[in-house]
Amino acid sequence: MALWVAVDIGGTFTDLLAYDPERGTMVQAKSPTTPRYLSDALFHCLEKLDVPPAAIALLVHGTTIAINTAIEHTGARTTLVVTAGTRDIYAIGRGNRPEAYHLFFRRPEPLVPRHRTVEVRERMLATGEAWIPLEPQAVTEAVNAVTATHPEAVAVALLHAWANPQHEVMLGEALKAALGPDCFVSLSHRILRQYGEYERISTTVLNAYVGPRVRTYLVQLSERLRDAGMPGPLLIMQSNGGVMTPEAAIERPVMLMESGPVGGIIASAEVGRTLGFSQLIAFDMGGTTAKASLIQDGQPTMTSGYYIGGYASGHPAMVPVVEVVEVGAGGGSIAWIDEVGALKVGPQSAGADPGPIAYGRGGQKPTITDANVALGRIGAESFLGGEMPLDAQAAQAGIAAAVARPLGLHWVEAAQAIVAIAVHTMSLAVRQVSVERGHDPREYALLASGGAGPLHALAVARELSIPTVIVPRFPGHFSAFGMLWADHQHDFVRTYYRRWEDLDLQAVWETLRSMVAEAQAHLHLEDVAERVVSRWALDMRYVGQEFTLAVPVSDAQLRSGDRAAIRDAFDALHERHYSHHAPDEPVEVVNLRATIIGLRPKPPRPRWVATESPRATRRLVYLFGHEPVSCPVWWRDSLPSGFRVEGPAVIEEYASTTLLFPQDVAEVAQTGELIIAVGGTTADAP
Repeated sequence: MALWVAVDIGGTFTDLLAYDPERGTMVQAKSPTTPRYLSDALFHCLEKLDVPPAAIALLVHGTTIAINTAIEHTGARTTLVVTAGTRDIYAIGRGNRPEAYHLFFRRPEPLVPRHRTVEVRERMLATGEAWIPLEPQAVTEAVNAVTATHPEAVAVALLHAWANPQHEVMLGEALKAALGPDCFVSLSHRILRQYGEYERISTTVLNAYVGPRVRTYLVQLSERLRDAGMPGPLLIMQSNGGVMTPEAAIERPVMLMESGPVGGIIASAEVGRTLGFSQLIAFDMGGTTAKASLIQDGQPTMTSGYYIGGYASGHPAMVPVVEVVEVGAGGGSIAWIDEVGALKVGPQSAGADPGPIAYGRGGQKPTITDANVALGRIGAESFLGGEMPLDAQAAQAGIAAAVARPLGLHWVEAAQAIVAIAVHTMSLAVRQVSVERGHDPREYALLASGGAGPLHALAVARELSIPTVIVPRFPGHFSAFGMLWADHQHDFVRTYYRRWEDLDLQAVWETLRSMVAEAQAHLHLEDVAERVVSRWALDMRYVGQEFTLAVPVSDAQLRSGDRAAIRDAFDALHERHYSHHAPDEPVEVVNLRATIIGLRPKPPRPRWVATESPRATRRLVYLFGHEPVSCPVWWRDSLPSGFRVEGPAVIEEYASTTLLFPQDVAEVAQTGELIIAVGGTTADAP
């Protein structure tokens, strides 16, 4: 037995999926996340499946440790080294004010305070020439100043190091020699060779800030797996939808910020292509948050950077990432009443410990999960296939005490209000990736995953008039499922500012080839150097614009000097994004991008075979008002392909529940997915 295993450690549950390539079968396990020792939950899942580590031929791992460290401000004591005269760039940031009418708005608090920012005498020009050389005396003074701050991590971001990293290399070597291997040293040119001093400094600081904790975790996990006898490699999921080795992840941990959620988006694109849905909205609701992402023409939407902690008060990380909008509305999100007596849900979460009231682990505050359990939408006796019985009466009592009585409501009204607020919050996330980007959600299908996604997907779809909802196989383990489909991937960017008429496409081609050669060194270490695909793009804009669009280009276009085809592609892309283009206006190139993909074997998606004859029980479920409805409760594994279920109904499986309202009709696809035609209107579903 040689299994391919994927594990996603989330804020509430740890999901594990194991694929047997010899038999073509998959098995799943779920265990509460163990925040103190994260790897414990992984081994608990293996024990549930009776899978010894010695049987694992490959382990792909997605983790939230990097982003949690950044958001919770629990990272390393970090010192920042910058060029003399640029000490305050990181604190000043940008001059924009995202919340113009917020009287108490506060700028993001730097992760490195000013007194731990060290200046070094040197100056590199944007042309790559050294205006002020870095002298040995300046290196010594800077190293001494850094040492005096007693850092656990150091971020080095010298002016224009993207153009010429020579000074950063010299200073980095001196710092590593003086501080020893325990201190994490991060050099900006190793993270981001792109202009934009504030964003480059912020990205480098984030990398250093989370580095020691990520390094400790990955080293301990690797050692524990090796000591347990695992013979296969460990791969780490990146924010860009690819995987990399632990060694690469330790050097660039900032690439792991969205390590967990992107697996589900990769899987959503694959499932959509198989079923003939190239236009999808991926919707994932887990225990802590809900996430939405747009998939167009079968490809996830990518962005070249985002803000850790949100645009208003977060820290920019200029790294390629699958675009995800996240809101604090997960199953563990807490319902509470604010100072003016209004009911709120989230973003605070009960997490894995103590968890919702219904878990019976000491939780005292009602959550979205408690509301669904009290309303009968989640089966108290069948949760996790019966492994984890829930206390519906305790959930009901908690909602009554904390929400219903203070607001003068019946407990059913309070529970339905909690769910309705959560659905509205999640609908806003879906709107943000569709309507606010100029896309009509009525032209898309909603693919729902996560333990709680299928439970709320039909209500979210009604809010936005989305006609079709897809519930994939293994929805509660869908991020882990996507990790088995991920390839090795490395993204490189280099600022290459030129006016279009002055651009030498042959020189561009040679520069991109050098970036590819650098990437192939990584892939050689990852043993996939012979199965490589390269993708290139030029960041272009009209002269006078601030933002760019990444225009894909081919090897043939660059080598033949086909300027017209590249320019036409830019104009067409601008029309698609902004509904206008100006073919007579001058353009310029700002950055060159190279994406190198090392292809991995993928598990096949076999035809669905039901494990037994269709079977259903019945349960009282509160859908509307105070009177429950007697709904059939179907066990999903018993439903053969082509089987139809009409709402109202509940479809249960090991790690998730799908709720159908009246007029909803679900049909089982040939490969086992539920394709649901959404019926009714928004008023039909709270």
